[in-house]
Amino acid sequence: MFSMPINLSRHPKEPHAKSSSSKLNWLRASVLGANDGIVSISGLVVGVAGATNTKSAILTAGIAGVIAGSLSMAAGEYISVSTQRDTERALLKKERAELRELPEQELAELTGLYRAKGLSAKTAAVVAKELTTHDAFAAHVDAELGIDPNNLTNPWHAAIASAASFVAGSVIPMLAIMIPPQSSRIPVTFVSVIVALVATGALSAKAGDAPISRAIVRVVTGGVLAMSIAFVVGRLFNVAGI
Repeated sequence: MFSMPINLSRHPKEPHAKSSSSKLNWLRASVLGANDGIVSISGLVVGVAGATNTKSAILTAGIAGVIAGSLSMAAGEYISVSTQRDTERALLKKERAELRELPEQELAELTGLYRAKGLSAKTAAVVAKELTTHDAFAAHVDAELGIDPNNLTNPWHAAIASAASFVAGSVIPMLAIMIPPQSSRIPVTFVSVIVALVATGALSAKAGDAPISRAIVRVVTGGVLAMSIAFVVGRLFNVAGI
């Protein structure tokens, strides 16, 4: 008997359920954008710094990387979310048509969904019938599709969030490589990037309710590895006299 209110609490009366998906997409785009900005630009500027001591060359490469990277992140996020939104709209359109053309079959399907969630046959039939009477479309998209038709993710919002966070993340390695004297550029950049990656790793884990320590180790290891390889490649070019 306690399962019924739990199932129904996801319905339109709970505002958190409506907005959580959109907020998670925003947060995901922002955290991933920041993390990518930190790792990509740190690898780029450390690699260039390994090949040359000229500040102008490092700065030019960094700025070019920030521009190209933020635009790439924005375009990728826009395409990805647009595809997801088109798919969701197609599913919603199909559901409307099925409810209009096959109401009895849809009612039976909804009853089956609630039975699969643990309700008895009698209770599932009552719940499905009452929800259908109240708002058949809302009941089906919630139980069957898990989509809130009034809160589809906006691809422009995701693209802007991703690009802005990429730029924000890239500021850290840019400042770390440009401000210190030549002798301490690389160590300061490594330390600054590790601290920043610890923060983004913790945020991403918290957003997804994942183990924080595991996420931090993953992003820090990837970032340090990227910088190390880039620096070695830069030094090889420097040794070659290029």
